[in-house]
Amino acid sequence: MTSFFQKKYIIPVVASAFLFVGASFKNDFFEIAKQIEIFTTLFKELNTNYVDETNPGDLMDKAIKGMLANLDPYTVYFNEQDVMQYKINNTGEYTGIGALITRKENKLIIREVYKNFPADKAGFKAGDEIIQIGDVLLADFKEDASQLMRGTKNTKIDVKYIRQNKTGTAQIVLDEVEIKSVPFFAKIDEKTGYIVLARFNNKAALETKAALEELKKQGAERIVLDLRGNPGGLLHEAVNICNLFVPKNEVIVTTKSKIEKHNNTYKTAFEPVDTQIPLVILINGKSASASEIVSGALQDLDRAVIVGSRSFGKGLVQKPVDLTYNTQLKVTISRYYTPSGRCIQALDYTHKDKNGQAKRTEEKNFNAFKTRKGRTVYDGGGILPDIALEESSTSAIANALLKNDGIFNYVTRYYFKNPNPGDQIPNFTAADYQDFKQFLKTEKFSFDTETELALKKTLAMAKKESIDATISNEYQQLLTALQKSEETLLDKNQEEIKKLILAEIIKRYQYQEGLYQYYLKNSAEIKKSVSILNNSADYKSILKI
Repeated sequence: MTSFFQKKYIIPVVASAFLFVGASFKNDFFEIAKQIEIFTTLFKELNTNYVDETNPGDLMDKAIKGMLANLDPYTVYFNEQDVMQYKINNTGEYTGIGALITRKENKLIIREVYKNFPADKAGFKAGDEIIQIGDVLLADFKEDASQLMRGTKNTKIDVKYIRQNKTGTAQIVLDEVEIKSVPFFAKIDEKTGYIVLARFNNKAALETKAALEELKKQGAERIVLDLRGNPGGLLHEAVNICNLFVPKNEVIVTTKSKIEKHNNTYKTAFEPVDTQIPLVILINGKSASASEIVSGALQDLDRAVIVGSRSFGKGLVQKPVDLTYNTQLKVTISRYYTPSGRCIQALDYTHKDKNGQAKRTEEKNFNAFKTRKGRTVYDGGGILPDIALEESSTSAIANALLKNDGIFNYVTRYYFKNPNPGDQIPNFTAADYQDFKQFLKTEKFSFDTETELALKKTLAMAKKESIDATISNEYQQLLTALQKSEETLLDKNQEEIKKLILAEIIKRYQYQEGLYQYYLKNSAEIKKSVSILNNSADYKSILKI
């Protein structure tokens, strides 16, 4: 009877389900095919009939990026040049000049020079503006100009640049460049080791393990792992770094998706280095993605005390998909969850406000979770430290100075006006800070706060509608009040801004290593970390162990 019932009712239901899925797939397939046909016809007719010459590659590049812009910012299209850069970021190795550069208008700006690499050997300094590479004037070159500075080892490249309003020339000899995941590690004191993990490329776990083992050989009995400013990278490297401190077969992160094959659980796969060594992890608002996997997992497992400020809140996982002609799509496939079950994604890209901005999860909507020892932790907005420090947060005024190069441009001038102090820490005084403020005025520095941008937009609209004359007095009053407010904020946040300026100055004279050496003795976050580790009772109390 049961067999008859199964045949008569269950089989037709299952068959109907398959038919439904099949029909759904067919409908989706038809809609996709329809839209592709429309676009193909449009693209062909546009390039054939448009009044001026078109660049099909450029048009397609913009069309694809425009389509993806409506999703989250991590789902992106890579053309052939982008793919090469993406591989460099993940491997940490390439042949080039050994400098961090950005494009601005018709120039390449050198942001940072790495010690003993080609740009450094050629005498380049941060702030130099490259205007010509070989025979190519950058003003006439609209593609990715950094590609002009890559090639085989020992290739010689002639470069023309501007430094402090003077034009110079130099020749760079390309060489292999390795970007380290762990650019620095050292002992803070006799018993405390310090490791800086700057990025998660495919050598991150290997380099972190080597640093940990070396510090233990040198007598380190506790560790500070610095993830501040680390934007993330490869997920499996995050799992392997956790594996250094927790046993084999421990769940570190799970990913959940609408597609079954993207649902995964990532466990530690190796024997650890040390499951008992006391550990503090430093994070801030620029610690994202893989940094949050490490800090979130070790917090959930009560394996580390987290110190600093709330992390960025990127709980989305991407996968690179190879396309035709050496192009690639990096697509968001799932969300990741820490061992306690929390997703720390801060922005909801499926629900946007009237300005098209993704909505941030409000604190009242955060959900509570429990760590292994029963401590309460929350989802919804990055990893919240066990010990939150005000010094680890960046004020709005400081963010504006960093984003719009107020500090960078001032330090460029400072560097060429002041002698090299050698190994000594430069003394940035109150008088120097007043000089900095005067520099901002002289350069007519724009903070571009939301209020300032809204005010400028209002005036632009008033000019368009020919009513700017009637509101000019009110506009000027508001602008003056705004500038006065910014002046007040510069004074109020003086100590924070001075620290940021000094950090940039030290980096110019003593490279990254000098900056990390300075942090060892002067960073408030590192001092607090050492204080926690020095007090075993407090450390155990925080973790409930």
